[in-house]
Amino acid sequence: MASSSKIDPDHSITSSSPIIISTKLSRMDLILRILLFVKTLAAIIVMVTSKQKKEVFPAAHLVVVAKFDHSSAFIYFVVAISVACLYSLVTAVRSAIRPYSHSRTLFFTAFFDSLIFGVVASAVGAAASIAYVGAKGNPHVGWSKICNLFDKFCKHIGGSLILSVSASITLIFLMMISTFSLYRRSR
Repeated sequence: MASSSKIDPDHSITSSSPIIISTKLSRMDLILRILLFVKTLAAIIVMVTSKQKKEVFPAAHLVVVAKFDHSSAFIYFVVAISVACLYSLVTAVRSAIRPYSHSRTLFFTAFFDSLIFGVVASAVGAAASIAYVGAKGNPHVGWSKICNLFDKFCKHIGGSLILSVSASITLIFLMMISTFSLYRRSR
């Protein structure tokens, strides 16, 4: 008597297999979009709350304030990450209500995922360059480092940058899922 647990070598993929993969990809897409929303929202909150006051000359009561909006690169960072946050919210709702059933919708999603990735990567680069100058200074042009005075401020900036790099990695996975789904539909 033959066992029913044998695998038929001629039977490779069933017709329901693409649907199972598609369902798993849809779930993964939704989870990653929600994760992207959380990471970008946290990066925005951490950056916007980065403020520190320091009394430089106590005798003269001279107080210096370090805030994110004193740098145009940090303002650009907040705007760009806000766009990514809004985009992730809209696409997460779209993915939850009606998964990507048409190739055209999937194509535009892959395109905009790539576009948002570029915006986030440029914002991270701009903010990281200013953060590096704040941490190390640039003696060639006379810029002194400020992170030795404003340590709390610099920790907030660093935390926001780490969250946004993590969001960039999430966007890479989303682009991979979208392009893989498009590839599967084209075959």
